[in-house]
Amino acid sequence: QTSREMVARSAATLITHPFHVITLRCMVQFIGRETKYSGTLSAFATIYREEGILGFFAGLIPRLLGDILSLWLCNMLAYLINTYALENGVGFAPRSGPRPHFGGIQVLLLLPQVSTMTEMKSYSQAVTGFFASMLTYPFVLVSNLMAVNNCGLAGGLLPYAPTYSSWLDCWSQLHREGNMSRGNSLFFRKVPAGKRYVWE
Repeated sequence: QTSREMVARSAATLITHPFHVITLRCMVQFIGRETKYSGTLSAFATIYREEGILGFFAGLIPRLLGDILSLWLCNMLAYLINTYALENGVGFAPRSGPRPHFGGIQVLLLLPQVSTMTEMKSYSQAVTGFFASMLTYPFVLVSNLMAVNNCGLAGGLLPYAPTYSSWLDCWSQLHREGNMSRGNSLFFRKVPAGKRYVWE
């Protein structure tokens, strides 16, 4: 089942990645107040004219790797929790309705609380998905940076962002700077060492 999900998710990522690239670049162009990408069709034409077919798949490899790793981690953790934590500690409740008699002795049948078990499994799936997304966030970060890397927008060039030769170069540089989780927090932002930001 996980293998089928992996193939389906990879195919979906491959098909939708050009739109993902265009979306990121349309957002990044606000940094330099540019209007290079003014619409979907014009963005397709601009990327194809300047970068060719490969331009639509900038940052695809780390995104694919992150999706596949996240899927396997999520399903594996959910399976372990559901199998060894929930099912072994399942509660039981008496079954409603008439109870059978054997030799004049009324027998109490115990059935698992199926509804509670189903709810717990759905919660475990959500929790494991959250942790898997946290662990694979560096792949998302690298993919997004490569999607706008050296694309002609101010936000993808110095001084806003360095130019990377490949996604492995981007990964290694972020790792050296300790910025692999940059932007992962909803409420806190980490200022890189040696840099200062001034409000305008």
